[in-house]
Amino acid sequence: MGILDGKKAAEYYKEEIAREAAEFTRRTGKKPYLVTILVGNNGASETYVASKLRNSEKVGFNASLVRFEDTVTEEALLGKIDELNASEEVDGILVQLPLPAHIEEKKVIMRISPLKDVDGFHPESLGKMLIGLPTFLPATPYGIMELLDYYKVETEGKHCVVMGRSNIVGTPISLLLSRQGNPGNCTVTITHSRTKDLETITRQADILIVAVGRPEFVTADMVTEGAVVIDVGIHRIADKNRKSGYRLVGDVKFDEVAPKCGGISPVPGGVGLMTIVGLLKNTLEAAKRRTLPS
Repeated sequence: MGILDGKKAAEYYKEEIAREAAEFTRRTGKKPYLVTILVGNNGASETYVASKLRNSEKVGFNASLVRFEDTVTEEALLGKIDELNASEEVDGILVQLPLPAHIEEKKVIMRISPLKDVDGFHPESLGKMLIGLPTFLPATPYGIMELLDYYKVETEGKHCVVMGRSNIVGTPISLLLSRQGNPGNCTVTITHSRTKDLETITRQADILIVAVGRPEFVTADMVTEGAVVIDVGIHRIADKNRKSGYRLVGDVKFDEVAPKCGGISPVPGGVGLMTIVGLLKNTLEAAKRRTLPS
């Protein structure tokens, strides 16, 4: 299996999305429309947003960016979300996280209409996911599921250890992989900052999903031979030998862990690209639900 190349998988799915989007436009006379809100000038957020806009246009969507300075009031931001919620043209709304400290992220997430919640963070979306109803899946877990499916990673009956319990990645992916389906039917263990004897648990994993937000945290002694490792993290590390002055790494010490793995997602070039696939799939689905007869 080797490298789980997110670029290769993402290109496959984007071609599929582009075909479906073209058919949607032929039938309705409109393109799926995604609006992204960016607050401030965070370098990583700028990069992510530019990629989302570029890929949206590549698959035949309309996409636009609403910018605010990091001094914007919470009231003004919520007012813009209300405006986009009411728009007949807009199918999907994405607010790029993180937000400045004076703005409450949960309040912003809950203000987005569940009908346009293409990031899959709204409590209604998460609740429907929990009980298996059709909904928008959180984009990163959705992308991970598609990556596993593309590479035909065997999940049924496997022990999956998820490192991290966030509402954005860890908790949703643990639910998705434990449910009936393919990928799915895993026995799932969630670990976190209070887990004791962590290495003993991670070495039991047939599939290890790492979303701890700590650069190169997972080392070779934490992984069993032949395991599949999905690295969700991405960090800038200073590197004076690089022209940029930094290099990108994940939560996994790749060079050390990769030789032991049956499959591993790289950073960059792995889960980040698949997160965009999840977002695009959700946006297309939002457009279909809002426009086409059921």
